[in-house]
Amino acid sequence: MKIRNIELLAPARNAETGIEAIRHGADAVYIGAPQFSARAAAGNSLEDITRLVEFAHQFDARVYVALNTILTDEQLPDAEALIHSLYKIGVDAIIVQDMGILSLNLPPIAIHASTQTDNRTVEKVKFMEECGFSQVVLARELTLPLIKEIASNTKVPLEVFVHGALCVSYSGQCYVSQAYTNRSANRGECAQFCRLPYRLEDANGKVIATNQHLLSLKDMNRSESLEQLLDAGVTSLKIEGRLKDISYVKNITAYYRQKLDQIFKRRPEYRAASSGKCSFNFTPIPEKSFNRGFTDYYIDKKNKQQESIANFTTPKSQGEFVGFVKAIGRNYFTVSGIVPLNNGDGLCFINDKSDLVGFRVNRVEENRLFPAEMPTLKAKTRLYRNFDQEFERQLSKPTAERKINIAVELSEIPFGFALTMTDDKKRSVSVTFPYEKQPAQSPQRENISRQLSKLGNTIFTADKVEIKTRGEWFVPASQLAEWRRIVVERLVNVRSIAFRQPISRIKETDHPFVEKKLTYLANVANKNAERFYLRHQVTEVAPAFELNPLKDVPLMFMKHCVKYSLGFCPVHQKGNGEFQEPLYLVTKNTRLRLEFDCKKCEMRVYQG
Repeated sequence: MKIRNIELLAPARNAETGIEAIRHGADAVYIGAPQFSARAAAGNSLEDITRLVEFAHQFDARVYVALNTILTDEQLPDAEALIHSLYKIGVDAIIVQDMGILSLNLPPIAIHASTQTDNRTVEKVKFMEECGFSQVVLARELTLPLIKEIASNTKVPLEVFVHGALCVSYSGQCYVSQAYTNRSANRGECAQFCRLPYRLEDANGKVIATNQHLLSLKDMNRSESLEQLLDAGVTSLKIEGRLKDISYVKNITAYYRQKLDQIFKRRPEYRAASSGKCSFNFTPIPEKSFNRGFTDYYIDKKNKQQESIANFTTPKSQGEFVGFVKAIGRNYFTVSGIVPLNNGDGLCFINDKSDLVGFRVNRVEENRLFPAEMPTLKAKTRLYRNFDQEFERQLSKPTAERKINIAVELSEIPFGFALTMTDDKKRSVSVTFPYEKQPAQSPQRENISRQLSKLGNTIFTADKVEIKTRGEWFVPASQLAEWRRIVVERLVNVRSIAFRQPISRIKETDHPFVEKKLTYLANVANKNAERFYLRHQVTEVAPAFELNPLKDVPLMFMKHCVKYSLGFCPVHQKGNGEFQEPLYLVTKNTRLRLEFDCKKCEMRVYQG
């Protein structure tokens, strides 16, 4: 039976969040570099990344650093120097979008192909594999059959998103922010036009929908599809959220850790990619963390319910459904609820204008709620909790512990004793201690075992302790504690040395790219990237949109379809003919024209 190491990959806004992600069960974390990260607001210093690396490596967990923006020629030398610095502090891989990076003088560090490189086909992933990428992040839109097809035709480890916020456009293929605000999503400065409220008009100005967030998707939750993803050939399961707070990362990481561990108990061919067992003093519940409602996002090709992927009402956190408004008093209302509510909870509801209205609960008396300020409510209104006071208070404290099981053995040698510790990966340290043996007046094995098991402040826990001595010898507790400390330190060092595996340098290749002529969609922003594609038998390379903004070209490409979501898809719903195309999304100073490719089941967005 072939054993596959499965990686739960969690986001880290900063070192503290990354440490908690590891503590709550992540096998790897990804974090923004000081520069060139696709989340410009989530950069981190080298000192903080070093601290995270040192903590993660104790558990054989890895740290990946995102440098996944497109770069100018002037930025490439700084990127090269930064990558060398990241390698020196022990970072396990960098995540990149810009192919120009591959031509730099790089250290032998693993390189992952970001989802920004738009990895949607077998041919594209095979190309990335032949380039020398150590891991490829697949597009979020892929179904299980497509993922399985890619895995069956490649050997490179595949990473997929399983939870978190969704970009409505294919990653790396969104230019609306750059076109309207000069803020490039490919440079980590997305203005999030997909989360704005729009009015939908037809070509004659007829209003079809108004004040709706027509491009805003729900959040991904594929927790019920993890086993199918593993069976399809996925190696790394990724949680989105480098801008999320620490309580979100704790809750969601712990939730997926528990789900995976349940699978591993039934399926011994799968195991965690890192070391250590986690224990939690809370129950992870994903609905209690930021979410806009959940969708599995096309994971099952047979599921055609596209309308379920969007939340047109609000781009804000809706949270968990808690019940209905039953009756309304002067300064309170009663709830017909399904969960207990607490003083300080944040609740919300959708009003008659389809707006999300939030309020804070001052006091709860059985099913009576006294808000800080009485909202305009009606009976039978659905209520949601997007801030659980007690849950957040619990998460603000230490909520998890991660320990590595070791076997401890004390044996007798002619001039003293030998203490051996062996970890879960059979890495072992044995230290001999000269010691004058003193016969004990009473049995000592139980006491010695107890003293050697005291590993409380270390990353280890004693799974098994064996005392292999011929006689009953007396050894003071202080002496045992000193021996234990020495061997623990050496085992930590041995694990640290054994952890880092050599990575071969990425080699220059010339195999053909999947296209011969590249448009702005290839995001080529520097001479290195241009030369990369020419070397791979591309005949024409257009500059990135950021360098040469074009008119009348698609600014977004997406599987989400407004016509389908509103119920008038001509293919699946036999839509009526009341609307004259093209359709437009309008908000303030922005007007976007929509185009529909029904054969590909895609919607494109143009500057209107």
